Amino acid sequence: MAPIVRLLKATAGIESRVCVTAQHRQMLDQVLNLFEIKTEYDLDLMRENQSLSQLSAAIFTNLDPVLADFKPDWVLAQGDTTTVAITSLLAYYHRIKFGHVEAGLRTHDKWAPFPEEINRRVAGVTADLHFAPTDWSRQNLLREGIDESTIKVTGNTVIDALQFVSKQNEPSDVSELIGKLRIGNRKSEIENRRLILVTAHRRENFGEPMEGVCHSLRELASRGDVEIVYPVHLNPNVQKPVNRLLKGAEHITLLPPLDYLPLVHLMKHASLILTDSGGIQEEAPAFGIPTLVLRDVTERPEGVAAGTLKLVGTETSNIVKEATRLLEDPSAYEQMAKAANPYGDGHAAEKIIQELVNN
Repeated sequence: MAPIVRLLKATAGIESRVCVTAQHRQMLDQVLNLFEIKTEYDLDLMRENQSLSQLSAAIFTNLDPVLADFKPDWVLAQGDTTTVAITSLLAYYHRIKFGHVEAGLRTHDKWAPFPEEINRRVAGVTADLHFAPTDWSRQNLLREGIDESTIKVTGNTVIDALQFVSKQNEPSDVSELIGKLRIGNRKSEIENRRLILVTAHRRENFGEPMEGVCHSLRELASRGDVEIVYPVHLNPNVQKPVNRLLKGAEHITLLPPLDYLPLVHLMKHASLILTDSGGIQEEAPAFGIPTLVLRDVTERPEGVAAGTLKLVGTETSNIVKEATRLLEDPSAYEQMAKAANPYGDGHAAEKIIQELVNN
């Protein structure tokens, strides 16, 4: 949302205010700082071990007076979090127009990802404008009976944000880590190790699937010609198995969650990415990095169809097999690395704001 927030502030004739629920406090604050965004409303709803029901109730209770006070013409929210689903309902209750950014993503399986698949469907029911990142997303909405005139294909604002951040100077801690691990780029001599960047934190992968991912990382690290860097999500369901199975393992570096700026620059050094994250499935193709998706289904099949992504699930043997193929077969690697990014041209925020002005 950062590119939209910044452009709204700079657009004449629009008064905009930013409200955050702080569903992920630590992750949020560094992004606000990076993009120089000031919030008018900070609900600060993050609580330890909070259930989805408790979080939903808190959003209902605390966001309701914000809408009643400001009385906006439009409410915008992005993606598929619990915050988005509840915000869309509250906008409807207040008879305020709701614009859903990154609309139309679907797996058509309500349990995967959980609870995101239902969150975004709820937002799709209440939205007055659907800002779909791709034509595939648009087709999903049309099949659900959404009025074609309310669907606008804009590209994804994540590419706008990525371009903004990738132009900034690389943080020194990233440069030092790359030097320490002797990481070379994917065309370097054999003595330079290749970097595998990992992000895995999805709720549906808690438990046995997460353990399968960890075992695959240990096996890949045993090759000796790669370095695996894994910024580990703060959720205890991720921290516990990852630390138990990977802490101290040779050629595996576990980091605390990274701010967006160092993550983007670390991504630029990677030869391969293993992830269950949504945004990285769109960001990695912008850098030409083959990406294995640690899920059985994805709401971003455009990347799979384009050849920039491949679904590998969480079974240890399959992850190892597919990663090994890319590390050892240059033609397979280049085929994924050179595939076109289907997720936008970096001008999504401009298109979204123009639609708001026109409506």
